[in-house]
Amino acid sequence: MSVATRPVAAEFVLAREFNVPRDRVFAAWTDVGQVSRWWAPTGFTPLSCDLDLRPGGVWRRRLRTPDGNLMTKHGVYREIVPPERLVFTYITEHATGIIDRETLVTVTFDDLGGRTRLTLKHTAFETEEARDDHQGGWTGALERFTAFMAVNP
Repeated sequence: MSVATRPVAAEFVLAREFNVPRDRVFAAWTDVGQVSRWWAPTGFTPLSCDLDLRPGGVWRRRLRTPDGNLMTKHGVYREIVPPERLVFTYITEHATGIIDRETLVTVTFDDLGGRTRLTLKHTAFETEEARDDHQGGWTGALERFTAFMAVNP
């Protein structure tokens, strides 16, 4: 008996455009004071944020989930090309003690002549559920980022 299975989509891509120069958008992703104000999904409360912005440097965030639990997210910067590109690993540690598999995030910042296109690609998911959870989280975080950029151009 032969069973065909549908392959798991192991990645997603999100893109947004901002009426802000690329250097400014890149700075909002690399300055800890700015990142700590927006980098959390909708409904989550950012508690702390540390960035060691260099290849091999570690980033770490602690968040309070909407149901009051603590969550830690962290990874290692693999590539930093100001103001064009960030590549970093991504791991989530849940309050239950479960640690998700490491995934990879690539963020590119395209100069559109005074405007910027931000493209986020998140890859290496083992399941559709994990991919969809992260896509929802990033969608909410990018909504917060859009609001942050609107008042901090």
